[in-house]
Amino acid sequence: MPPGFQLGPFTLPNRLFVAPMAGVTDRPFRQLCRRLGAGYAVSEMVTSRKELWGSLKTSRRADHTGEPGPIAVQIAGTDAAMMAEAAAYNIERGARIIDINMGCPAKKVCNKWAGSALMRNEALALEIVQAVVAVCEPRGVPVTLKMRTGWSLEERNALRLARAFEAAGIAMLTIHGRTREQGYKGLAEYDTIAAVKAAIKIPVVANGDIDSPEKARAVLAYTGADALMIGRAAQGRPWIFREVAHYLATGEHLPVPTVQEARDVLTEHLHDHYGLYGEQSGVRSARKHIGWAVRGLPGGEAFRQHMNTLERCDQQLQALRDWFDTLGQTHDRLPAALAANDDDAQDLESCAA
Repeated sequence: MPPGFQLGPFTLPNRLFVAPMAGVTDRPFRQLCRRLGAGYAVSEMVTSRKELWGSLKTSRRADHTGEPGPIAVQIAGTDAAMMAEAAAYNIERGARIIDINMGCPAKKVCNKWAGSALMRNEALALEIVQAVVAVCEPRGVPVTLKMRTGWSLEERNALRLARAFEAAGIAMLTIHGRTREQGYKGLAEYDTIAAVKAAIKIPVVANGDIDSPEKARAVLAYTGADALMIGRAAQGRPWIFREVAHYLATGEHLPVPTVQEARDVLTEHLHDHYGLYGEQSGVRSARKHIGWAVRGLPGGEAFRQHMNTLERCDQQLQALRDWFDTLGQTHDRLPAALAANDDDAQDLESCAA
């Protein structure tokens, strides 16, 4: 897969993207993945509800301080005018790409007919796309969209919607190879992604169950997709992007990180994380990242339980260093995890991919 990827006026360094995940892909995580080989990262989902733009949660999600460009912000909502206003608002604050969320399966989102629920109302979905494009196009801001294969096995309409979205001005389309009904259960299917790629001219990004270099190569070959988006597999393993990039370029595997490198990467990430969230909130929200990093490693589950009892940043950092230093006494490189990142980690309450 050749380097470089053109998205509107922007040339991205490669075709490996970080999926937007609510509660996960904040600025520290996006920057971490970019440093470790991802060519592009989209923000967490930002609401189109104007009264929430000033909230602490939204302001943190919209924080792009020091982040390499182009800044991409994902917006979600059900009202075309509100979505257009949200696009303009985020462009004024630095967004250079706007992504429309039609893929999130979370009940709290779909119950309000946002996220993947919009795929059940094709007229509204198209109205939203047209309104957002009308705001972004004069500003030179590409509009992208992420969706699923459909609402259910019986309602797989991604191909029909893809054609309509392309005609309406969408610049790139990402498809998660599951229906909303599946959530994150079962296996992703790639026939729908391949059919969409064959039917439209804009770039198509394949998403879903891409968790190894071999799987990445197989999905690219099967679907003909222009790029890949990786979500859950990067949780606790952000170096997956450089591993995939190296394998696609050479056919060879990079060595797994040393224990010391993994410790240093996670320590750096935690410092950035605390800087964004502060101590009280940062300690709590860091627990999931630490848990993902040690999951499946020898003694990882006991360490995760201990980590959940610590209430200060310095305690977390010291415990983390001590644990990895102990692991390093018996392993130079990270040992093979006993279990891969599983689909139950987030269930349907956040929009992972």
